[in-house]
This record gives sequence, structure tokens and C-alpha cells, in this order.
Amino acid sequence: MIERIAEFCIRRRSWVVGSLAALTLVLSWFALHIEVRTVFEDMLPSRHEYVKTHEKFKDTFGGSNMVTIMFEVPDGEIFQPAVLEKVRTVTLGLREVSAVNPYQITSLASKKLKEVRASTAGIETRPLMWPELPANADELATLRESVLRNPLVYGPFVSKDLQATLITVDFIDREVDYAKVFSEIRALVAKVDDDSVKIRVVGDPILYGWVNHYVPETINLVAAALGLTLVMLFVLLRTWRGVLLPLLAGVVSAIWALGICRLLGIHFEPLVIVVAMLITSRAVSHSVQIVNRFDDELALVPPGEGVARHAARVALADLFRPGMLGVIADAACMAVVALSPIPMLQKLTVLSVVWVSTLTISAVILTPVLLSYIRRPHGTVHPIDLAPPLRRILDFGVWMATSRFRYAVIGCSTIVVTVSGLYALNLKIGDANPGSPILWPESTYNRDSAAINARFQGVDRMFIVLGEDGKEGLVKSNDVLLAMNRFQRFIEAQPEVGGTVSIADVLPVVNSTLREGNPRYLELGDTQQVNGSLMGILDSVSEPGDIDRFADNQYANGAVTMMFRDRQGETIRTAVARVKEFIAQNPLPEGQWQLAGGLIGVMAAVNEVILSSQIEAVALALLVLVVICTVVYRSTVAGMLFMVPVIISNTLTFSFMAWKGIGMNINTVPVAALGIGLGVDYAFYIADRIKEEIAAGSTPEHAIHQALHSAGMGVIVTASVLIFSTLLWWGSSLRFQAEMGLLMAIWLGVSAMSALFVMPSVIYVFRPAFIFGHREAPVLGRLRPAIQPV
Repeated sequence: MIERIAEFCIRRRSWVVGSLAALTLVLSWFALHIEVRTVFEDMLPSRHEYVKTHEKFKDTFGGSNMVTIMFEVPDGEIFQPAVLEKVRTVTLGLREVSAVNPYQITSLASKKLKEVRASTAGIETRPLMWPELPANADELATLRESVLRNPLVYGPFVSKDLQATLITVDFIDREVDYAKVFSEIRALVAKVDDDSVKIRVVGDPILYGWVNHYVPETINLVAAALGLTLVMLFVLLRTWRGVLLPLLAGVVSAIWALGICRLLGIHFEPLVIVVAMLITSRAVSHSVQIVNRFDDELALVPPGEGVARHAARVALADLFRPGMLGVIADAACMAVVALSPIPMLQKLTVLSVVWVSTLTISAVILTPVLLSYIRRPHGTVHPIDLAPPLRRILDFGVWMATSRFRYAVIGCSTIVVTVSGLYALNLKIGDANPGSPILWPESTYNRDSAAINARFQGVDRMFIVLGEDGKEGLVKSNDVLLAMNRFQRFIEAQPEVGGTVSIADVLPVVNSTLREGNPRYLELGDTQQVNGSLMGILDSVSEPGDIDRFADNQYANGAVTMMFRDRQGETIRTAVARVKEFIAQNPLPEGQWQLAGGLIGVMAAVNEVILSSQIEAVALALLVLVVICTVVYRSTVAGMLFMVPVIISNTLTFSFMAWKGIGMNINTVPVAALGIGLGVDYAFYIADRIKEEIAAGSTPEHAIHQALHSAGMGVIVTASVLIFSTLLWWGSSLRFQAEMGLLMAIWLGVSAMSALFVMPSVIYVFRPAFIFGHREAPVLGRLRPAIQPV
């Protein structure tokens, strides 16, 4: 069948090229119109308990797209007209930002922060600094005293040293456009930024805005990596076909993938450009293998008419099986990610599977068809020949596989896998370091985040809901208020939780105010009647929206909001475990606890999904790989054999991730899944060439020699080119891209080393039957002189 496919493609080459060119032209229009954006809701596992709670209450208690802006003075206090004017200007300006929730803007200059006062005339609440700024020194002093008296402001919104103040603002998740919000907030801040006050801005809209901000730099890195790839291919292969055809294969596969995904309505996530580069590298790899095999065939026959067509047909026929097997393995291993309930990963899986599948056209078929058109295939374009030193490396691989040293290779590989596998158990789920792992620690965003966390209770938030729908006034009950109070004291014992806030913090302020500010009464009432009265007084003097941060309109549900100083996976898991521990030990007589909303609640859900599914996903990807190899080679031994390079490359890579503190999160999971398929591609070419030579009557030693000097040369060329080009990503301003580029280089390097030095030794020692057990007669049209070992 493979021979017939190869014969048809070469015989009907004009029809094949014309059809592919027409389809590529059509799909290119759609590819150019694909959307490049980040959709927050796609990152949420919608069926998870925490996400359901978040979606239900985010408009009341605050969503996960909250932005925090800190104004910090280098000397003195913030109670200066110029500083407060800046705070007011930004607070009012935030109302005009796209997708903003106007009821979730909180600062000294908003109506949200109020002071409760009692007098003979009654009880009143008055905004601290709204609608006008303090007009003179006396009013500034009054504002300062009001802040110091209010525990809901002094600490949470004004720093303890009075040198900084916060503005918090939330956005509507389904409408937020990170790039637009990022640019609008930066423009608003720029209007008041005159270097007299340090202004710091953090939050997920800002974080992903920075990702979009660096898209031009990312495009430049892609261009640089592409340029280096072409230069190295030109130097190593010494022909224009060795440069242009792999480039064409990568471009065609990208056009087809992006065009098809545009037709399916799938957008392109900026962070997944690393996955795109990884898949494109496979296109280059497959194409180079075919070009290299084409050159090998030319070396066996003298120049003449039809030589290029014959060599192209042989290259297509001989590499069709390993090429297709590599494509199918990559696609199948990536498809496993679709089992995750996270929409972003599901959409990315579709994009990746489509992209990988296009390699069957762009590399496996189109490359040999175009090679058949070459008129003078025996020439080279420059005199630099690096083949001799590369052949010495391959000779070393042959010696390692066929000498007694082969047992040492297998033994050392076993030790390395065991040690790295054990160390890989230290791999963390979720973010492994403070700040965002997407950006470098010295980035503006992470420095701003660290500065805010140092002065305030924490940037990132999680809320826990107490109550029950339909039970109006339940939050006013003594049981719920006391449970909130106990829970806050319990959870604040965790160092990473900088503070908490709830309606149980507001009532003591009212209680103290009723008694002329006596601090002895800065606590909840002794009885339910007292607390109910305090709640009623607070409700009577509040305006619509004042209580939204603490309870819903019917007081059926209330929230305890926790502020976190970092978003590391271990911090989140510890907090969730402590929350569940408290709930188990403190059941409510009425109502229930509901976990967990806010950014940290959503991240907890994502981390739990990854933690529960990652081991299964890796195991399933390995099983899929075994099944594919078993079916293709009709041998269960083949499935087990090809697990060797996969296990080596993945245990070493995962242990490196654990060593460097790279966590397994929503961004790294797709790279890890694709890495399973990546780890075996090179081994397919080596093993299949050995099988082919054995079938043609070669000795095992000669078969390994031929395989390494043919397919092995392609492995060295593609691996070295792709390793150096991916290492260019280390210069990215996005830490995630830099680290993923380094991981790709490690995967490629280990996979190549395993294919060149470990797999031949394993094959030579164990002599699997699917390679050595059957001697087939050479197929007509594929007879060629044997190359004697050098």
C-alpha cells in the first residue's frame, strides 16, 4: 500500500502540488483573520464546585479579574492634596474603562469607604473623601483621623505607615478584553504619573495585558529562530532544497492549521505560541529526514534522467511509515489533553491535533513530491562540509551499540531514569514561585506585586460563602456571624493569608460607634438580638451597593474574603485544606459553606483539575503510544520498545522542571503532553531503518551502521538546528516562553541522544522480533547496492 501511495504521488505530482497549492491559498485567507486573544472564561473548569460558586457570586463579592492600583509616596504621608487628587482622578477615570464593574470600584475617593458616626441626632454614614477633596489642613487632619479610626480602611486600603493607599476595581469576566483594559488603565495612570508618587498596578487583566504587550517581541523571536534554523540547515545540508523545503513544510502546516481553526471558530492564545513552535519544529524535522534520505539515495546511483523522481519515490516509500507514525503519535498524545474540563486546553488540543495532522501533507507528502522536480540533484552550493565530524559521532554510536559497552549504556540509562523519576516527584502543581510565573521576577508586574504585598494584606483574593439561597436574613443570625469570626481567626494563622474581611468585621465598628468610639466595644454583640439590631442600624444608613462586598441584598449569603500574599500552588492547597478542616469541625446549624470564589478560588479549581488528571493524562498518553506502535508494527514488543526514549526524555525533563521550580500549570500541561510524542519521533526513524535493512538481508551490525548513518544523520541535523533555535527563546521578556523554550531544547536533546545511543543498544541486545524475526524479500523497485561500513 505504501509503495502504491508513493508511486501515485510521484506519478501524479503536478495534480498533487496543484491541489495542495489551491487549498493552501484558500486557507491562508482564513489564517490571516484568526483572532489572537486571551479569553479568561476559557481557563475555568466550568463543572468544578469552586467555579460554580465563583460564577454565582462574582458580581456581588468580586470576580477574578480584579485590578489593584497602589499610590506610594517616598516620604511623608499620603494625606497631601496633590496625592489625593491623583487618587481621585484615577478613581473617577476607572468608570470609563472598558468592561469595568462600576459597583466594584473602591478607594478613598469612592463612596464605598465610609465612616459610621453617632450623635444625638442619630446614626449616619459618610464617605471618607467623596465627592470633594479636603479643602484645607483641618479637613486633611479630619480625614487622617477618620482613616485611623476605621479598621476596614486602615490596613486594608491605607498602609500602616500611611505612605500608601489602594484602589481596587473589578471587571465583568465575559466582556473583559485584556489588551484594551491594559492600555486604557496604563493611559489613565500616565495622566497623573509625574514621578512624585510611585504608582503600581497588578491584576490578571494587567498580567495578560503584558503578555499581549510583548507579542511584537515574540514575533521578532520567531523570526530570529526561523532565521537561525535556515542558516544552520544551509550550512549542514549544503543545498537549497535542504533549506527551502523544510521552511515550506512549516509554513504550509501553519497556514492549514490556523485556517482550519479559524473556520472552526477557535482563537489563538498568545501563550501557546510555544506549542506552535514545537509543532512547527516537527514539520522541519520530518522534512529534513526526507531530504536527507533523498540525498542518500542519490549517492547510490549515477546522475541521469529520472534520478530525482526515483530517489523521491524511494524516500517517500521508506519514510512514510515512521513519518506517519510520528505524526499520529504526536496528535494522539496531544489529544489526551482534551479530556481536561478546561475549555482553553480543549480548544488548544483541537488546534494542536489539527496542526500536527497537517504534517502528513506538508512534510511527509509535499516534501518528496517537490524533490522529484529537482533537475541537478547532485550539486552543492558551498564547500563547507561538516559531514565528516558528524559521521564520527555516528560511528561512536555504532561502536556503543555493537560493542560490550552496550550493556553499560543500558545500565546507565536505567539508573538515570530511576534517579530522575524519583526527583521528578518533587514537581509542583500550580505556580511554584511568588509572583506570576509568566513574567520574570524582575519584571515590572512582579516587582509591583511584591511591593503591594509588602505594604498591604495581599493582592490576590479568595472568598468563601456562608448561607443558603431562599433563607432571607440568614447572615444576620448569631450563628453565622460567630462562625465567620471564628473562621477568620483560624485562617489568618496561615502566614500567606495577609488578612480577611467580612460583615462580622463591620458590625463591631457600628457597635463601638454607638458607644462614642469606645474600643472596648469593638466586637460583635453578646446575643443574636444585639447583632441583629446592629445589622438593622447598618442597613438603615447604607446606600444601595454599600453592603455588596459582604452580603447579598437579601442577607441570605455572606462572604469571608481572604487576601493572599502569593499564589503558589502549595499556598493555595494549604488554604483550601484548612478551610475544609474548619468546615468539618464547625458545622452550621442552618445554611452551608460554599467554596470558593475570586482569583485564588479559580486557581484552586484549576490546580485540583491538573493534580487529579495529570498522572492519568501522562499514563493515558503512554498507553495510546503503546497501542499505536503495537498496531502499526503488529507487535506488543514494539509498543514497549518505543516507551524507552519517551520515559527517558520525560523523566529528565520533569526532574529539570522540579529542580528549576517550574510548576505544572494550565500553561505547561500542553507542552508536557506534546513532549510525550516528541520523545519518540527520532526513535521511529532509527528503528524503522534498522528493520528495513534487516529485511533486505543485512547483518545486525551493518543494519545499525546504515540506520545511524542515514536516519541518524537526519536526527543530528534536525536536533542540533532545533535545539539552537529554541534556545533563542531564553531572551524572551516572558519567563514562560523562555522556560518552555529551554524545556523544548532539553526534550529535543534527550530524545536525540536516546535515539542515537540508547535505542540501537537496546535493539541490538534484545533483538525484538518485529525487527529481526522476519526476513522479507526485497521489494521490486527498492533494490540498491549495500553500503559497506566506513
